[in-house]
Amino acid sequence: MKDFQDIDAHLEDWSTLSAALDFSGILIGNGASRTIWEDFAYDSLFENARTVEEKPLGPSELSVFDALQTRSFEQALGALKTTSRVNKALAVSSAAPRNRYYAIKEALINTIHAVHIPWRLVQPSTLATINHELQRYATVFTSNYDLLNYWAILHTPGIDDLFRSADAHFDLRDTRTNATRILYLHGGLHLVRNLDGTARKLASTDSTLLSSFAINNTIKTLDDVPLFVSEGTVQEKLKTIRSSDYLSFCYEQLLSHKGALCIFGHDLGPQDQHLVDAIRQADVSTLAIAVSGRSDGFIRQQKRRYSQLFDGTGVDVKFFAARTHPLGNPALSVPVER
Repeated sequence: MKDFQDIDAHLEDWSTLSAALDFSGILIGNGASRTIWEDFAYDSLFENARTVEEKPLGPSELSVFDALQTRSFEQALGALKTTSRVNKALAVSSAAPRNRYYAIKEALINTIHAVHIPWRLVQPSTLATINHELQRYATVFTSNYDLLNYWAILHTPGIDDLFRSADAHFDLRDTRTNATRILYLHGGLHLVRNLDGTARKLASTDSTLLSSFAINNTIKTLDDVPLFVSEGTVQEKLKTIRSSDYLSFCYEQLLSHKGALCIFGHDLGPQDQHLVDAIRQADVSTLAIAVSGRSDGFIRQQKRRYSQLFDGTGVDVKFFAARTHPLGNPALSVPVER
């Protein structure tokens, strides 16, 4: 075990690092979204859904989460959808699980709308900046489930999300590409889970996707279950990941990543230990980690914490100032409407 007490507060400039090293991948976290829209700084989507102004989660909905011992919307909605279908097959009333399903989904949709940047405020120049930067890497890993990266991909061709079939399904047999590929480690608001566990991308335009997020045109049948891992313990997240062929594939790609990896806007806290474990097992030669410097003491604390996470791996860990990276440019910030 190394002694990390003598770590200094120096942060390198990203342009210097990127000129000296060939980065094969980048892992993007919530900090990248917060650079653009500060309301992405919420701690818990679940807690927000309990207090959202319009139709929050009520006692009956909360009891579903408690019974499943989860805070995952994906798991709660999936369980209710299955229960409703089984009840129908057994000629048992499915009204209760169906009603709870729609109540939870409505609370989720209202919460997403409350915290997500509106499409009308997103600048084309911002999308161009994100797209241009992402195309510098062979693989983009992101644990963000918001729509910023997805909108950036729609803005300019050149990034492959691997949802290629006529109906935009993910197919494990068709994953090779020569383009930059983006892998949503925790799913996304534009992805849904099919009944058989496969993943599909919603067919929607960039300007309407947020307003139509995961809503079917009819309420007579249970509609799409959003595929994203919002929160919960590491065990809960891994359970959701294992239950999806797409999420499992993405996680496996992180486990097998080779070369230099940039980590931007990712806290890698205890709730993301599964991502740390994957990076520790991967064949990563260099880690370049973005740090937002508030004070020398904070920078040293962050550098010490990250260094300890990857101690013993033999990986060369470097640190750079987040504001020097294109994704951390303060000019990207959009004032939040109140």
